[in-house]
Amino acid sequence: MRVSHHVSVTAIGTDQPGVVAALSGVLAGRGCNLEDTEMTILRGHFAMVLVVATPPGLDPVGLEVELREAVSPLGIDVVVRSFDDEVPDAYPGSAWTLAVHGADRPGIVHRVSRLLGDHRVNIDDLTTRVIGSEEEPVYTMVLDLTFPEDLDPAYVEDALSRLAVDLGVDCVLQAVDEDIL
Repeated sequence: MRVSHHVSVTAIGTDQPGVVAALSGVLAGRGCNLEDTEMTILRGHFAMVLVVATPPGLDPVGLEVELREAVSPLGIDVVVRSFDDEVPDAYPGSAWTLAVHGADRPGIVHRVSRLLGDHRVNIDDLTTRVIGSEEEPVYTMVLDLTFPEDLDPAYVEDALSRLAVDLGVDCVLQAVDEDIL
């Protein structure tokens, strides 16, 4: 484990060109390094979460003020949270991908994530979309997972098959070829 000074930066608002440049420009100007970043557009709304390594002594409140000044004219709200902690090693286990699709209905994410959590499967990434037409919406969800080393994937696959019938969706679980990554 290594000890680092980090802040999380969350930015959300109406999407438009220049938002990422404005955020990253302030961070680079303060000597920050972007370590983990996720950005997406959700129905026209910009959403970004960053874990940023900061120089020692950087004031997170001052950083938030500077970031807000840079992006508030673009309609973006920013929150900075400080944390100085030990960075744990990656969750040990094997990489898997789960794809879920079927008729859209409330509770799919909850039921699938609860089943995975009950089996000690870690969700590393989750993406959902509603596709199809307004008359026939189709829900899609893709999850990147880490299975604990002592868990038989067939056991989870069987439980997912039963859940899929109950939810009226299809679930496809597939091992990730580590050599490709």
